[in-house]
Amino acid sequence: MIKIKRALISVSDKTGIVDFALGLHNLGVEILSTGGTAKTLREAKIPVIEVSDYTGFPEMLDGRVKTLHPKIHGGLLALRDNPEHMQSLKKHNIGLIDMVVVNLYPFQETIQKPGVSIEEVIENIDIGGPSMLRSAAKNHRSVAVICNQSRYSEVLSELQKNNGALSGKTLEELGIEVFKETAHYDAAIHRYLKEHIPGGKELEPEAFLHCLGLSFVKLQDLRYGENPHQKAAFYSDTGERHGLTQMKQLRGKELSFNNILDLNAAVNLVKEFDLPAAVFIKHNNPCGAAENKDMLKSYRNARACDKLSAFGGVVALNREVDLSLAKLIEKSGFLECIISPRFGLEALSVLKEKKNVRLLELPSLSENREQLDFKRVWGGLLVQDEDTLILDEKNLRVVSKRKATPKEMESLVFAWKIAKHTRSNAIVLAKGTKTVGIGAGQMSRVDSVFIAVKKADRLTAGSVLASDAFFPKEDAIQLAAKYEIQAIIQPGGSLADSEIIKLADKHNIAMVFTGLRHFKH
Repeated sequence: MIKIKRALISVSDKTGIVDFALGLHNLGVEILSTGGTAKTLREAKIPVIEVSDYTGFPEMLDGRVKTLHPKIHGGLLALRDNPEHMQSLKKHNIGLIDMVVVNLYPFQETIQKPGVSIEEVIENIDIGGPSMLRSAAKNHRSVAVICNQSRYSEVLSELQKNNGALSGKTLEELGIEVFKETAHYDAAIHRYLKEHIPGGKELEPEAFLHCLGLSFVKLQDLRYGENPHQKAAFYSDTGERHGLTQMKQLRGKELSFNNILDLNAAVNLVKEFDLPAAVFIKHNNPCGAAENKDMLKSYRNARACDKLSAFGGVVALNREVDLSLAKLIEKSGFLECIISPRFGLEALSVLKEKKNVRLLELPSLSENREQLDFKRVWGGLLVQDEDTLILDEKNLRVVSKRKATPKEMESLVFAWKIAKHTRSNAIVLAKGTKTVGIGAGQMSRVDSVFIAVKKADRLTAGSVLASDAFFPKEDAIQLAAKYEIQAIIQPGGSLADSEIIKLADKHNIAMVFTGLRHFKH
């Protein structure tokens, strides 16, 4: 047990600090403090000694230098059971400090402010705070260190129970928590400055560094994980909020892990389109998508692709949900989530009657930002560039004798966008700019074709087909011909390409090679 006799308190967020400091004072603890914290404590009639009075050295450089002093760090770092350390403290008239209570400058809150200047950001990089936390945490066997105000109550309770002393177990827990906090804080600073200071990106030209430091902040607990027996939470990058971390839930029950995965898939696909578009997602795969000048037609066409699978799915729209669209959605059966840039007031009054649906606004649907894609594996982490490559139609190569008509080409490019966001092996059938059948996640490509034509039913005749990867055998082409599919877009590159092209020519199918694959595992 360590008896707390002197504490240094310097907090940016003063929530709960008065009650905690009063509790320390009532236990006979001497309190050192700085600037605004000292002022807050004095106003609460709690005796406090200014750090500048304690060190005999004034705060300087607009407060940049306050606690960086041997009388502070010596009092924190000295090993109590080391005679030489204790003799050194006595020689230099340095007293022991038994507790540090610090929370850091609000760096992450600062970078979220619209139009914040780099000068303001830099001024909110804390120096003295992390230094004191690290000194105290290094010497946690003898010094209590608190960086999280949620700890105030339990620490004070233990002190009161033990006549002003803390157990070794508590000291260890508090010390370990500090290094998590300072690592996270420094990671946020590094990420921001790398992105916002000229030349920052050039300092780390390699995308995949030898040592990868990741730091995320919990936004919310989720209803459950992939299954109800699994716990889950949603985290945000430590930089400015972007992507799904900006979405606002307007109504509906808590989001689940699967909801967010499906919302992510839906948003990433609907972002591909410039015209009004609707996307239905089920189990991370599109089960219907359409683009049209008329948003209502887009919604109807997307849902019509596979109404059965659309039930209980997630819908993403790249335009506002107005009253007309809301009335159409209201008649569409059960949906888990609807995400849109905006919901009109009249639309909300209609959709509030739709039981259990979650309504989410995400204004920044058009935002595009390069980021890495992470996949956790047993014992490690896989990292890759995100698949943001956009098809350049100038690079398309028609390899069949029959050329695709302009209308077929438009439909092929549309279907290709859907295939990019569909789990491999992916086959997408489309007519115009609407899907009519989708086969996803199968172990063989021909099975995906079977599923797509079954979903399309009588609509296969005159449709086009997109495949996310090349065809290794002729079977899928034979099936496409049987169901009167008119044109196919695929990457090419198979050893069987020549046979595939001959078969396409035999059935008068236009075939286009992209030279680009979009596997999605």
